[in-house]
Amino acid sequence: MTGLGPTGAALCRSGVNKLAFTGSTATGKRVMAACAETLTPVVIEAGGKDAAIVAADADVRAAARDVAFGAWGNAGQTCIGMERAYVEAPVFDSFVEELSRIAGAVTVGGDDSDRMGPLTMPSQPDIVLRHIRAAIADGGSAVVGGEESVAPPFVKPVILLDVPEDSAAVREETFGPTLTVTRVQSLDEAVEKTNAGIYGLGSAVYSGNPATAESVARRVRAGMTSINSVMSFALVPALPFGGTGDSGFGRIHGSDGLREFARPHSMARQRFPLPVPLLSFQRKTWHVNVLAKAVKLLHGKKR
Repeated sequence: MTGLGPTGAALCRSGVNKLAFTGSTATGKRVMAACAETLTPVVIEAGGKDAAIVAADADVRAAARDVAFGAWGNAGQTCIGMERAYVEAPVFDSFVEELSRIAGAVTVGGDDSDRMGPLTMPSQPDIVLRHIRAAIADGGSAVVGGEESVAPPFVKPVILLDVPEDSAAVREETFGPTLTVTRVQSLDEAVEKTNAGIYGLGSAVYSGNPATAESVARRVRAGMTSINSVMSFALVPALPFGGTGDSGFGRIHGSDGLREFARPHSMARQRFPLPVPLLSFQRKTWHVNVLAKAVKLLHGKKR
């Protein structure tokens, strides 16, 4: 179901067995509060600030190609889109160069030939502009685009370099076609910076070494990670989809997603009578003592 606040509020109180929400973190919290009135369980798929980690041994051209689409596809209005990139120093310059080349070829407008369309929410260009200004005011620089890229309802691709981690441009979800690219000295630093934010939805890791890529991916605090690709986890129906932290909780898709919308129902059948009446008011103290000794014999630690 789609709709504005009153529609969502009515659904929260409608008596459904479970509710799945996709949207911003702030709205997700309001949905939870409304559903709490009737103890209606929820699945929350909220915002994100997804990061790509690019190792020194990665295929830089492929990584830049993918991250560019992850950042600017659908004009950046994708919950699992790339908004940050942490790139090891040896390939930082070549990654930015290739990314900038791709950005220069992306046309923005309302024609069928344009590669990127408008932002869908009237308030979103203001958020994008605020983040661009914050990035530059906090010490970052725009290597592609800048404030002039924002011409509502359209925003051209923006690449922001070395923006401080405490900047709103890094910490808050932009949901627009901006990408911060930060030079790191090691993959450890990249993982640390990736995990420092409040969100944990999607992520991507690029490395020419499969073992390295998987090791880094396992350390990323996120619900989903693609290796040497972007957003590919969303294309596999068997994989659970969802996040952690301020990105929400619960899963859709796959067996985990099916279990979200079912409820456990435990059943126990007595196959033979108990030798002592433990589950009755007829039990005696010695019955309990016998049970305690039996449990200790079967499960107690041997010294």
